[in-house]
Amino acid sequence: MWINELTAADKQLQNDLLSKVKLPRHIGIIMDGNGRWAESKEWNRLKGHREGVESVRDIVKACSQMGVKYLTLYSFSIENWNRPSEEVNGLMKLLEYYLKKEVADLHKNNVRIKTIGKTNSLPLMIQNLLFESIEKTKANTGLTLALALSYSSRWDIVQATQLISLDLKLGRIAFEDINENLFPKYLSTKDLPDVDLLIRTSGELRLSNFMLWEMAYGEIVITDKLWPDFRRDELYSSLESYAKRERRYGKTSSQVSNESKKKHINDLLTN
Repeated sequence: MWINELTAADKQLQNDLLSKVKLPRHIGIIMDGNGRWAESKEWNRLKGHREGVESVRDIVKACSQMGVKYLTLYSFSIENWNRPSEEVNGLMKLLEYYLKKEVADLHKNNVRIKTIGKTNSLPLMIQNLLFESIEKTKANTGLTLALALSYSSRWDIVQATQLISLDLKLGRIAFEDINENLFPKYLSTKDLPDVDLLIRTSGELRLSNFMLWEMAYGEIVITDKLWPDFRRDELYSSLESYAKRERRYGKTSSQVSNESKKKHINDLLTN
């Protein structure tokens, strides 16, 4: 089990972090910089993607060990299909390798696998592996690992709008039913909570069409680290940065402070 793999030093780091940080319920990561990492070393870009898998493995383990409930990894966007065929084919083979090699270990560690995106665009072998992985792990209650594959937030929003229009036409819903509570139920992310913390590697300052609806009030941490160099120490730093943020959701600081005090008092009275 992963929890038993923690070194004494890392266990202390995690305990220190958890003592002062309220974990985000849902972390999203735009894993950027694999190709540039490889090119900086004059290697083939696929070497960067292979090394990026090691970062995936470490971050998934760390999130599971700390008790994070949801982790979404932006693995392959719809726009990525426009990359050179050699790179796309290599990425598909790498995804196949990851699913075949890692699912048993993920399952053993109580991780539930989900996907978001236009997954019917993926090769049939990948679709079958994803279906088997999701079925195998669907009853797990630990970390939910969502893989964004052939994903685009604009595609998801348009598809949701089409599905709502169809249900409206068929009389399943009324016009007045359409609101901010109904709309996300038609997104591919309907089983995931909104993102609390988005981490983007490689220093780029954009969302790249990732979870535009779900990121309405999410906090963003940008790191200059390229994804193959992003490991758990960088995750801990991102969580410390998140802990310093005041999440106001449109309210004032004094309102947030007063609500926090009232909640603390109520918690004391009910415990």
